[in-house]
Amino acid sequence: MAEGEEQQDMPRDAKIVKSLLKSMGVEEYEPRVIHQFLELWYRYVVDVLTDAQVYSEHAGKSVIDSDDVKLAIQSKVNFSFSQPPPREVLLELARNKNKIPLPKTINPTGIPLPPEQDTLISPNYQFAIRKTQTKQPVDETEDDEDASDPNPNPNPNPNPSQEQRSDVFQGTPQRVSFPLGPKRTR
Repeated sequence: MAEGEEQQDMPRDAKIVKSLLKSMGVEEYEPRVIHQFLELWYRYVVDVLTDAQVYSEHAGKSVIDSDDVKLAIQSKVNFSFSQPPPREVLLELARNKNKIPLPKTINPTGIPLPPEQDTLISPNYQFAIRKTQTKQPVDETEDDEDASDPNPNPNPNPNPSQEQRSDVFQGTPQRVSFPLGPKRTR
């Protein structure tokens, strides 16, 4: 079928939609687009005329006139689309808002971070590990040597810094935390 024959078989409303699309610069589209526009158009017209009939009945008229249709269209536009406030109102609001100075920054450089207890990457558990003092077997020969030794320390450890450190850990619990790894799937 040629383009001209197809155009003649088309209903008048479909021809109007096609000419509107062409006037807006739309050259290529699927044929269903015309049917979708027609459905939207008919639904809108039915809604407007239904509202106009309600307005006409409310006014006590037996016939819908152009004022009823205009009122229905205006109420549809007001309900569907919100109008921005006038420019003067927006400028006055902006002036009032800009009169208030911005607060002084506490930390002028860098990105301010929340405290560590509020972050999601901090560890969420801790272990308290107590080291117990173990008794070492004592030889009788060491006892004799300890009696003659001017140092009363029974630990034969030559490094005193390690000795102090082990004493600290033995008396107080040590906290150990582990970072969370990726979630395991079941």
